[in-house]
Amino acid sequence: MTELSDHRRYAEEAAVVMSGMGLSPAYGKLLGWLLICDPPQQTSGQLGEALGLSKGSVSTGMRMLESSGFVRRVAAPGQRGHAYEIVPDAIIRTVAEPTKFRMFRELMDRGLALIGDPDAPEAARLRITRDFYAYIEHEMPRLVERFKAEHLRKGDHDG
Repeated sequence: MTELSDHRRYAEEAAVVMSGMGLSPAYGKLLGWLLICDPPQQTSGQLGEALGLSKGSVSTGMRMLESSGFVRRVAAPGQRGHAYEIVPDAIIRTVAEPTKFRMFRELMDRGLALIGDPDAPEAARLRITRDFYAYIEHEMPRLVERFKAEHLRKGDHDG
């Protein structure tokens, strides 16, 4: 029982971290649990029981995780229906996708066009935010490629 409670504590810790990022505690618990659970495929019922979450919380959290690309549905071993598992390289693919960075940069550009006056205080706020997202948009693919090259060179092929 110690292992289960240690795993549950880890999931609770993930919930606290994710809550600090503005995400729901259920999202954090589910993500934390799916990162460490054995077997790696878990049904909604197993997730709810292990984490003390309602069916609705599991359903909502899993929809969010699935739509963000962090988890996928798989056949439930020995059961009808489906289970969920972590997509091993999800964080890499999510971070490497430049669309969200470009969208924020373009939003800041539209704000700058709306303000019109490049010397206005709000223009400075928009410009620094735009420049940050432009930088991230430009650098993130290189960073991801460097990570992949180093990760593969070390022989760790879990993704």
